[in-house]
Amino acid sequence: MTDRDTGQLSRDDLFQTVAFLIALTATLGALFIGEVLGQMPCTLCWYQRIAMFPLVPILGLSLWRGDGMVRHYALPLVLAGLALAGGHSGLYLGLIPEVIAPCTKDGPSCSGPAQIILGLPIPYLSLAAFAAILVCLILPKGTRA
Repeated sequence: MTDRDTGQLSRDDLFQTVAFLIALTATLGALFIGEVLGQMPCTLCWYQRIAMFPLVPILGLSLWRGDGMVRHYALPLVLAGLALAGGHSGLYLGLIPEVIAPCTKDGPSCSGPAQIILGLPIPYLSLAAFAAILVCLILPKGTRA
């Protein structure tokens, strides 16, 4: 929604728009990596996709409808994705032994050089995306009329 006096986006809407664009970019990036580049995701990447993909319609529809309840819908998915991406990043860093993580059990490993996008490993990009969306959802403290 816009501020009626100035015609500008409210602070809540600005942060929600940024969160939507991050989720959309992450979703399109994951689809590009899988469908165009042909890189099959590992099990942990699949789980992170399960948390990220629904955020696009949730954030987009909530923004379009002016629904101030988006935090209630999106935060559980964001927190689950953040936990998964954090664990996945820990696995990539070697902080978590691979024997207890399902990264290579049913799919390819995310530790290969082909899994580097824009100079960063895919688990780090996922962690950054979920963290940025979380910040966008918790920063605005205003309420909608």
